[in-house]
Amino acid sequence: MEPTNLATAPAERVLTLTRIFDAPRSLVFDAWTEPQHLIRWWGPRGFTTPTCEMDVRAGGKYRFRMRSPEGREVWWHGICREIVKPERIVWTCSIDEADGNSISGETVLTVTLEDQAGKTKLTLHQATFESNALREGHNNGWNDAMERLAQYLATV
Repeated sequence: MEPTNLATAPAERVLTLTRIFDAPRSLVFDAWTEPQHLIRWWGPRGFTTPTCEMDVRAGGKYRFRMRSPEGREVWWHGICREIVKPERIVWTCSIDEADGNSISGETVLTVTLEDQAGKTKLTLHQATFESNALREGHNNGWNDAMERLAQYLATV
């Protein structure tokens, strides 16, 4: 299935999360688009992001190296499709093992940020996963990452 054909994606292979952050929308946007912020919260609990390269503009590429507590490394990479500061980020996502073998096929990640009286409502939409198991793994990882992001935003 094409990742861009979201209208016909089976619901069980689409992930949508919503979270309110006690931080201004511009700061939440920067946390997603500036490497010095992103490396501080990206990934599930216990993971680090030792490499973060971003060209944040439509057509720009990004690449993150994420390391598990056990030392396993994976690369997230893709292309920015749409960047509307400070309200919307759309990029493609592919994840590979350090040796280049694919972990998951390409998905499209859309992050929408809405101002709510000085707080920020973040809606994350990612689709279309190749399997329900991949979707569930990302659901767990994103929930951890959103908690880490909330903790980070409280410190800046």
